[in-house]
Amino acid sequence: MNKGMKPGQHVIVSLRRMIASGELQDGERIAEIPTAEALGVSRMPVRTALRALEQEGLVAKLGSRGYAVRGPSAVEVEAAVEVRGVLEGLAARRLALRGLSQREERAFEQCLASGDALFAKGYLSDEDLEGFHAYNLAFHEQLVRASGNGAIEVALARNNLLPFASAAALALDWEDDREAEFEHLRKAHVQHRAVLAAILAGDADLAETIMRSHAHAATGSARVFEGLGLGTATIAPAKESR
Repeated sequence: MNKGMKPGQHVIVSLRRMIASGELQDGERIAEIPTAEALGVSRMPVRTALRALEQEGLVAKLGSRGYAVRGPSAVEVEAAVEVRGVLEGLAARRLALRGLSQREERAFEQCLASGDALFAKGYLSDEDLEGFHAYNLAFHEQLVRASGNGAIEVALARNNLLPFASAAALALDWEDDREAEFEHLRKAHVQHRAVLAAILAGDADLAETIMRSHAHAATGSARVFEGLGLGTATIAPAKESR
């Protein structure tokens, strides 16, 4: 197990990667004890991770016999990611049209500053991956909450139950290609900066376009999603701004 990563997060990241890559096949049973031994953790983190993955639509409970993989199709994942992009794009558009209060702008800047700090040294440690997860989720939640449209929040909550739809549902090739994953996550952070710049400039079209493209960042790791035929979508270039 990665020494700096919490056991639960380690299990979730690992199982997401194995499902996305096809290493774990649709219908395959995931037994707690063998999984715990393979990942170097106790049974409790595995149990907790499986419950979380059930909420993401990646596994299904088999009564008292544990869980089985619910391998999503490329069509399912792309559809769910597209919907998230539309919803978050609408949130960004609304913010650009009405503008941010000073309090909201400060909150966004504080959030993004934590992202700046993560990438400043040019690499991410296992502990930093935990930090990115918290920072990334905070940015997305702040964007939607600030939009003031409760219907967007409700629709996103429903969409997040679909495989790899949530902003939190990252599948990373963290063990074998950490350099590429660093760049993958750094580009996602650059887009966070870019969408805030567009919002502050009042450019609703650009803010919406960036967020629609940004939704594909979750499936932007080509090696991880080879099993689903995904991972070829690229994150659109965004000017790095502060």
